[in-house]
Amino acid sequence: MLTEKDKAFIKYWEENRIKEKSILKQFFPGLPIGLALGAGILLALDSGWYARANMVAQGESSPYVLFIAIAGIVGFMGFFYKKFRWEMNEQSYKELKLKEEKTAANTITETEKDH
Repeated sequence: MLTEKDKAFIKYWEENRIKEKSILKQFFPGLPIGLALGAGILLALDSGWYARANMVAQGESSPYVLFIAIAGIVGFMGFFYKKFRWEMNEQSYKELKLKEEKTAANTITETEKDH
């Protein structure tokens, strides 16, 4: 038996699953998480908590390479986080639909037994 929360999720996901699968819908909501991770990396490099790594980063690497790496991490996390959330919602939807079908089949079987 499905709860009201499960039924509401099924209804919501049936209406919005195609919209949420679009690339832009998956990228922009996950972007703050990627930005937070990139900011954390920059903060760790700037704080100097690991002096040797800081010296190597400032002496041997180019700021452009660091910027491209951070931008890559932000973009990857921005897309991948939301894609992961979409896949989790899709899996939950399929499980709930299967549970709903089994419940309906059991109800039909029980009513046939009564007659």
